Order: sequence, then C-alpha cells, then structure tokens
Amino acid sequence: MPSSAENILLVGSILLFASIVVSKTGYRFGVPALLLFLVVGMVFGSDGLGLQFSDASQAQFIGMVALSVILFSGGMDTKFAEIKPVLYSGIVLSTLGVFLTATFTGLFIWFITGMGFTNIHLPILTSLLLAATMSSTDSASVFAILRSQKMNLKHSLRHVLELESGSNDPMAYMMTIVLIQVIQSSGMNPGMILGSFVIQFAVGAGAGYILGKLAIRILNKIAIDNQSLYPVLLLAFVFFTFSFTDRIHGNGYLAVYILGVMVGNNKIPYRKDTATTMDGLSWLCQIIMFLSLGLLVNPHELLDIALIALLVGVFMIVIGRPLSVFLCLLPFKTVNLRSRIFVSWVGLRGAVPIIFATYPVVAGIEGSNIIFNIVFFITILSLVIQGTTIPFVAKLLNLSTPLEKTGNDFGVELPEDIDSNLTDMTVTQEMLNEADTLKEMDLPKGTLVMLVKRKGEFLIPNGTLKLHVGDKLLLISESEKKP
Repeated sequence: MPSSAENILLVGSILLFASIVVSKTGYRFGVPALLLFLVVGMVFGSDGLGLQFSDASQAQFIGMVALSVILFSGGMDTKFAEIKPVLYSGIVLSTLGVFLTATFTGLFIWFITGMGFTNIHLPILTSLLLAATMSSTDSASVFAILRSQKMNLKHSLRHVLELESGSNDPMAYMMTIVLIQVIQSSGMNPGMILGSFVIQFAVGAGAGYILGKLAIRILNKIAIDNQSLYPVLLLAFVFFTFSFTDRIHGNGYLAVYILGVMVGNNKIPYRKDTATTMDGLSWLCQIIMFLSLGLLVNPHELLDIALIALLVGVFMIVIGRPLSVFLCLLPFKTVNLRSRIFVSWVGLRGAVPIIFATYPVVAGIEGSNIIFNIVFFITILSLVIQGTTIPFVAKLLNLSTPLEKTGNDFGVELPEDIDSNLTDMTVTQEMLNEADTLKEMDLPKGTLVMLVKRKGEFLIPNGTLKLHVGDKLLLISESEKKP
C-alpha cells in the first residue's frame, strides 16, 4: 500500500480502533492495556500484516512527545496532600531504588552474558546501559489494573506507588544518557558523572517549579473567551517546559512531572474540563506510543535473545527489584513486610524502557539492537507475569480493600468555586414508610434535592412529588466548615 497521507490516516484509524476494542476486552479480564497495544502493533507490523516502521529516531521522538504529556497528566493527578505522608519513601524508591535496580541487574547481565551457553557477550558498561533503560516502572498499567478490578490498597500503598512510578522515569533517563556518553567517550571520571546527575536533577526540578508557578499565574490571569483553549495553552506549556529544560541541560521529564504536580495542586480555571481533556490526550499518546513500539520490533529477532532475556527478566522480578526495594525501605520502620513484598512485585516494565532502549540505537552504540530486543522481551514478560497477577498478590497479602465510591451516579459535577457537595441517595421502602413526598422527608439542614432519577428518566423535583422505591435523589449540601 503506497504511503500517501490518505493511506496513513486510514491505517492509523484502524490501528486506534483495534487498540481501543482490544483494550476494552483486556480491561475486563485485568490484562494490562499496554500489553494489548503492543500486541496490536506487532500483529500489524513487519512480521504480521506487513506494515513497515523501522525508524528508531522517529519512535524516539514519538515517545518523547508522548511521555511529556503522560508524565504531566500523571503529575496533575498527584494530590500533594495524599503523597505528603509517603513523600520521602516514594522519592527514595524513585531515585536510589532505580539506581540499585539498574546496578544489580547490570552486574547480573554482565555475568550471565559472559557464560559459555550463550553467543551474546556484553561488556560491563553495555550491561549497565541495558539495565538502566529498563530500571523504571510503568504507572499507567498498574493503576489501570487496580481500577479494572475495583480494588484499593491499604497503608497508603497506592500513593507510594503513584509517586514512585510517576517520578522514577527521570532517574532511568539520566542513567541511560550518562552511560551512553561514558561509552562514546571511552570513560568519564566519577566527578563528571556525579556532576551530570546533580545538574540534571537540580535544573529539572527548578525549571519545573518556576515554570509551574508561571503557568498557574498565566492561566488565572489570561482571559480566554473559549474555555476549550485552556487545555491547548497548558499543552503548549508542557512542550515548552520539556524543551526549554532540556536546552539548559536539565531533565525535561522531571520538569514536566513537577509542572503537572504544581498545576494539579493549585486553583486554575475550568480544572475539571481541562483534566478530562488532558487525560484523554494522555491515553491517545499512550496508544500511539505503544503501537509505534509494537510496529518497530521484529518479533522473529526476539527468538535469538529469548533465553538471556528470560533469565534477566526473572532476575529483575525475583531478586533485583525486591532487593532494591527492601534496601531502600530499611529506614522506614512503619512499612510492614507485606507492603514491602507488594511494592517489590509492582515493578512493572512498560513503554518507557522500550523508549529509552531506542537511545542506544540512535546513538549507534555497539550491541544496541540486542539491547532493544532484550528490553522489549522483558517488558512483555513483566506485563504477562506481574501485570496480570497484581490483584491476586494484593489479595494474597491482604492489602486490597474495596474501591471507594467517587462522584455520583448522575454524572453531575460542580465548579470548584461553589463550596457545596453533590451526593446521591436511593429511596427504600423504609424511607417511604415514614414519608413518600419530598416535603415530608426529614433531610439534613442545608440539603436540597436537585434531581430525581426514575427508571432512566429525570424528574424535576417539587414538594408534592410522590417518591417510588428505587428512585435516586441527587442531593446538594453545604460543605462542612472547618473550625
């Protein structure tokens, strides 16, 4: 099929449609959406239906754009009040934990590829580079599984995992870039390596905070007649923050995540509509990124590295990640053993490691194709083994609780400026025995009925409306005043 603009749009629309349909089925059975998106890409790729996509630099650019939006959206969803109690443990896991995971895994790769049963031999720096690319976890897949299974986690574990998985990509990225520089320059002294880490962290965090303050100020001061343009303005801030931070030698991924946290925890116009738009963009970026990576790989090449990748993947799941987590959480005595085991198990690999694995390919590092294929194989292995068993492990460790209900069954939301709460209530026979009209009901002071939903129909309430069993009432009430 010729690669005309029309054909690209046709094939792209089919890929998007297929991904969404497949992910809906997987969502029901707890299969990570990421795995299904990758599989769709592989099915349509060179070893499947024959779509040709082999440009690693284009895949890297797609990943860079997509990750910027995904990390920003994740930052917006991170409520500082919720992560504050677990801030230190989350930061330690997202920095030192990533470093230790990469170090332990890199040494194992170097050891295992030096043995006689394999034809793959990677030097120590290349082994560490391979480990660095896949040392971060994937938050989107983890919480998609938790939501699909309607489960919650005890001991603030959800917030720990949210903070760690949302903020650990910058550390893996920096390790990947520094190791590529070390290999290309035939070595760098420890002072230069440490200096590069410090500069990227400090500049990235500083740029994210300052530009976050600027974004909040502009969003609240600028007057735009069309509220649909606010998410567009915010998207411009995301891309500017990433590129500007990278230009001044900071970590752009860290900057956009902090930008998202800043925006998400401050007052901005049309917050709910903007958050919904950004969430939709985030999912679109994930689908496009995963499909691109699925198209990029040649599945037949995975057979050559299957044994080594299987051994490395099992090591990461059973030894590398758990050892790093247990060492990092040693100072935090309040984290019990069951919680440490669960955090160790949720070291889910995702699209980020595959994106980072394109950097050695683009840089022309020797053995980069082996690195990419091993990372891809381990990502699939992790999603199959860990991704499909997270709910089971949480229940086995007695860490899961029912997901708390949010919002109301009417789908109605109030602007943040209105200091009121919306809840719903179902009419029972016991309630009707005491009062069968709204004016006779003993509602709390300051509470009014806005709507009545009866068998799919919506009724405007009045005092004489006769209530039936099963009617749903939408209630508005004053927020409790803080002392």
